[in-house]
Amino acid sequence: MTSSITPRKIIDRKVRPLVESALADTRVVLIVGPRQAGKTTLARQFAGSDRPYITLDDAGALSAARADPVGFVRGIEKAVIDEVQRAPELMLAIKESVDRDDQPGRFLLTGSANIATVPAIADSLAGRMATISLLPFAQSEIHSTPGRLLDRLFSGEEPSAEEGTVFGDELLKLVLRGGYPEVLRRPSHARRSAWLEDYVTQILDRDVRDIANIDQLDRLPRLLNVLAEHAGQLVNHSSFGAALGLSSVTAQKYVAILERLFLVRTLKPWSSNRLSRLIKTPKLHFLDSGLLATLREDEEEALGQDRTRFGAVLESFVLSELLKLASWSERRVSFSHYRTKDQDEVDVVIEDRRGRIIGIEVKASATVRPHDFRGLRQLQEAVGDRFVRGLVLHDHDRVTPFGEKMQAAPLSILWSM
Repeated sequence: MTSSITPRKIIDRKVRPLVESALADTRVVLIVGPRQAGKTTLARQFAGSDRPYITLDDAGALSAARADPVGFVRGIEKAVIDEVQRAPELMLAIKESVDRDDQPGRFLLTGSANIATVPAIADSLAGRMATISLLPFAQSEIHSTPGRLLDRLFSGEEPSAEEGTVFGDELLKLVLRGGYPEVLRRPSHARRSAWLEDYVTQILDRDVRDIANIDQLDRLPRLLNVLAEHAGQLVNHSSFGAALGLSSVTAQKYVAILERLFLVRTLKPWSSNRLSRLIKTPKLHFLDSGLLATLREDEEEALGQDRTRFGAVLESFVLSELLKLASWSERRVSFSHYRTKDQDEVDVVIEDRRGRIIGIEVKASATVRPHDFRGLRQLQEAVGDRFVRGLVLHDHDRVTPFGEKMQAAPLSILWSM
């Protein structure tokens, strides 16, 4: 069954224990993720009389923070500061404050733009700040399941189709909803799409100005629509720019802004000295499949008949779920994609710090054939003993073996394991 949220239902966020641990031993903790992903709800759980809550969405607080950041921070022993990307000037003042008083848990910050990637900010708070990602709800959060797939696979467990396998029409509905809490509270496709359209408009109208100074702000909504039609494909900034009359350099800059706002994600290419015919171009994805489907004007009935078009949305959904699983795992992993000049590919390559690799291919169909493992087998041959598992995740309810360390498995193992 596809789960939904009622207004009164509180869903536990799996990164909460990470926030608790970080506050116990680190001076500054930053929760980053897209707007409306639940950062404020999570951060407020750590606010109280000893740690007041301040939001920079409040005009008065924002004006004070920008006008006198040192004065704004002075005298604060502990605080939750929400939407800190609206006043990046605060970060240096916070650094000075925590250097004078280095007790842990002094500042819990949230940001709807990834300010931790700005070199000046990252350098100023190096060693003083822990960064925790919070994306929209993972399916394991919605379904109240463990969400330990990555840990279990890297520990050597075989994939298993556990209770509550989701496939067919139910899987399609689940993917089209995505994970934004406000979307999941809306009962109809029309209401969900209306919210997502307003959401994009508000972000591009307001949040872009907080993190970048760009001349052609009106191009961003059109660029986002162009990117939606290229989801799951290799990044081509020249093509993106040509569609809007922008240079390749400008298009690349704008895509980077959309990535900092957690709307899109570029997946770097996997590389190896043992293979010479690898494509070295990143791949483009959206971080929420519901938002992607809305931008593409994809509806359930049409995607049910056109599995190729559904495949692009499904691939972004799978990557997003994997990123969420990684965000609360104690195992540090990196993500990339594998593609050769002969078009053999692996949609997602997951590598841990020991260099061990899991390859995941995504199929929208119920049928999997040996040919679908071609890229995975090439990857296995290239990395040898470091290869842990190769999976083709598809629209089915059973696990099917396709050789040593190779299985086809239901997409719902992303949250059932």
